[in-house]
Amino acid sequence: MYPNALRPTEFLDHESDEVRAFVAAALPSGPGTPTESAVALYHAVRDGIRYEVYGADLSREGLRASQVVRAGSGMCLHKSVLFAAGLRSLGVPARLVLADVRNHLASERLRELVGGDVFHQHGLTSVHLEGRWVKATPVFNKKLCRLYRMAPLDFDGTGDSLYHPFDSEGRRHMEFLRFHGEFDDLPYERILADLRVAHPRLFESGDATAFAAGSLEADAARTVTA
Repeated sequence: MYPNALRPTEFLDHESDEVRAFVAAALPSGPGTPTESAVALYHAVRDGIRYEVYGADLSREGLRASQVVRAGSGMCLHKSVLFAAGLRSLGVPARLVLADVRNHLASERLRELVGGDVFHQHGLTSVHLEGRWVKATPVFNKKLCRLYRMAPLDFDGTGDSLYHPFDSEGRRHMEFLRFHGEFDDLPYERILADLRVAHPRLFESGDATAFAAGSLEADAARTVTA
């Protein structure tokens, strides 16, 4: 069932030693039911891989699941690639989902680099569990959520887990504007072309495959003290 959502690909290289080791560490007692394994892996990716937009490596190598494990950090695309790869390694069908979103709580610096509050090519994951596809977003880790005064986004395997429209203080956080579809592998050229057109200032000067340096945690600290 869904063979294309289970196979290893260039970016979802789930047969690599790095991905296998990450999954084994996330499931120290071994796989349970597909839903139990998916939930455990979701939390391992959400909190075990640091979320960071600044300095994101958008090269082909940098966006492979095995390299995400080695780097220990990444943005939504990186973390969703790793989650999907880990799921496939467990025999759970998974695809990548891409969307454009509006982020109302972006820092002043990030808004300046992005060119507003609309972010293109936000990545999340579609998972086939208990006879249906559900969406999961293992992106913002707990520490970053605390800094931005947001409740961490959870996933129980029974329904969609998307960004909450409001933060823990009732302020609007994120809304989905356009879904680009679901993909069996990362449509690399399409993503890079769109990001370069939509957010040219976000790229490091002279490097078309890396975002500008900085720190989301430092941005959060400045926002809180401002």
